[in-house]
Amino acid sequence: MKCPFCGHLEDKVVDSRESREGDVIRRRRECLKCERRFTSYERIDEIPYMVIKKDGRREPFDRKKVMAGLLRACEKRPVSPSKLDAIVVAIEKFVQDSRDRERSTQKIGELIMRRLKDLDKVAYVRFASVYLEFKDVTEFMHELKSLVKASGSSTPSSSSRKKPPA
Repeated sequence: MKCPFCGHLEDKVVDSRESREGDVIRRRRECLKCERRFTSYERIDEIPYMVIKKDGRREPFDRKKVMAGLLRACEKRPVSPSKLDAIVVAIEKFVQDSRDRERSTQKIGELIMRRLKDLDKVAYVRFASVYLEFKDVTEFMHELKSLVKASGSSTPSSSSRKKPPA
């Protein structure tokens, strides 16, 4: 720390205290050259991780939003909360691994869809229907057909389907 009085670069810390909130540390220092005392304040400089929206806007990454989207997609599905949390952790790590501290929502959405496709096909379709913004039923059916084709199964016959209660 540079002495504000003589400009010397060496000092010793005489006293340290945290603020009440715990976000700032106050340090009393003494210059080793002129022996005058001065106070410095230290705080963590947090630069938030950002996401770039489809329209170009930037906003801070919010893991709660990712979890909310997953919970909506998996509503009434046999998916454990721990598996959803694992997806959120993977997404958060993906965002934090960015050199620029930002990722596009397009890349985040694609990663979520890949994870959901492996986890639960119905949740995947629910998420994809919102994320991919299908314009009409034809686009939605195309995605369903490709999902069925990729899983190697055909649609169940009408005799094997559950019938709704009367």
